[in-house]
Amino acid sequence: MSTPGRTEHLVLDGVLTAEQAAGTVAGILAAQRADGAIPWFRGHHLDPWDHTEAAMALDAAGEHQAAERAYEWLARHQNEDGSWYAAYADRPDGVDTAEPQDASRESNFVAYIAVGVWHHYLATGDDPFLDRMWPAVYSAVEFVLALQQPGGEIGWKREADGTPVGDALLTGSSSIHQALRCALAIADHRGDPQPDWELAAGALGHAIRRHPERFLDKSRYSMDWYYPVLGGAVTGAQARARIDERWDEFVVPGLGVRCVLPNPWVTGGESCELALALWAIGESDRALEILRSIGHLRAENGMYWTGYVFQDKEVWPVEQTTWTAGSLLLAVAALGGDEATGEVFGGLSLPAGLEPDCCGREQDQSPAR
Repeated sequence: MSTPGRTEHLVLDGVLTAEQAAGTVAGILAAQRADGAIPWFRGHHLDPWDHTEAAMALDAAGEHQAAERAYEWLARHQNEDGSWYAAYADRPDGVDTAEPQDASRESNFVAYIAVGVWHHYLATGDDPFLDRMWPAVYSAVEFVLALQQPGGEIGWKREADGTPVGDALLTGSSSIHQALRCALAIADHRGDPQPDWELAAGALGHAIRRHPERFLDKSRYSMDWYYPVLGGAVTGAQARARIDERWDEFVVPGLGVRCVLPNPWVTGGESCELALALWAIGESDRALEILRSIGHLRAENGMYWTGYVFQDKEVWPVEQTTWTAGSLLLAVAALGGDEATGEVFGGLSLPAGLEPDCCGREQDQSPAR
């Protein structure tokens, strides 16, 4: 369990000193509103996924009360159907409202609360918190699974008018796979089994591993490359082969990971997420290499620029996002041995669901690094 305000375990040679880690944590805390919401930066919008990632980083740094306030914000502003909107306007401190900027509801954004809530529990051991958040997690998962397609993949979103979009994104579905496993862990811990979720998680994992044709082609984006590994659907030798196959396309030595081909643009978030995926498959040396390579994105105030256009030698966009800083802290925490972060991203003891076999029966899937 982390201790409030401690950042010693976030020290990583060539990446963060204790002073630098404390500065990054302070930057996220400074962006958090009084009502608990964490926008991209003050004056910008927030979305439920990145809000949760930043909250997870706070837990990794021992700032548990601040993280809990972030999850309480989600619980207070959950829609009746279990969802959250894709984007909310930033509001002044003292104004606890949730004004949507984008009233569509994206499935992976909605699901991610399960990852954050389980991470917070693992970091704190707070059973009353888990009980309070269970209704929000349950409703969110049910919203998401209503968008699952016959092939196991998860439809991207519901439009503002409620129309379902059945097209599935590989990155989003891979993130949902991780979220479903964390939701199952919460259910198991509470003694409230959810067999339908087990079947859904198994079918989704099977689709990610075996049926790329069921997802929209976004192969230009690095997230579609590493997210099946980061989300825990692709493991072991298959995961290592997947990473090796496109390494030279996406990794720019000394600078980080491209967001999208062929653009000469590396981004901190993608770089840190790749580092997490590498750590999860036992490639800690390469993970450290990636994290060291994005030191040029660190700003003087301890936050991180979103990206860098290396062809023009310019930071772009000119913004320092809480989720970029959060992804860096989470990657460092995993490499530094933080148990809660390692559990949700390593996934060795997370429930894996039941995968359909070729004859329509179900098989228990044991996770393997």
